[in-house]
Amino acid sequence: MPLDPYFAPISPWSAGLGCRCPRCGRGPLFKGFLDLAPSCTACGLDYAFADSGDGPAVFVILIAGFIVVALAFWVEVSFEPPLWVHALLWVPAILVVTLGLLRPFKGVMVALQYRNKAAEGRLDSHTP
Repeated sequence: MPLDPYFAPISPWSAGLGCRCPRCGRGPLFKGFLDLAPSCTACGLDYAFADSGDGPAVFVILIAGFIVVALAFWVEVSFEPPLWVHALLWVPAILVVTLGLLRPFKGVMVALQYRNKAAEGRLDSHTP
């Protein structure tokens, strides 16, 4: 019988948004901007299970698009600036919003995968 250490459940939202280990909440989840560390330095959890794919990018695109398009529409209706002002405002804004949200959203997706024990789908090979 293996004697695995007990870890109190951690909220996947707090661990993910804090970019921390989904099991212990202390070790860093990332080794680079979006590269996952091989394992947690605090509890030793292997992050090989995590494959968030394009999920975080989809959510970030939808949220950032809604925010920036709504603000651009409001600015256009309220002030009617020339197109170069729109480019000056919204190109940096979309970069800041998307890059600012991508890392925490990826952390949340990995933490939710850990919490829900998500794995790749497999078909049973036996036939009745």
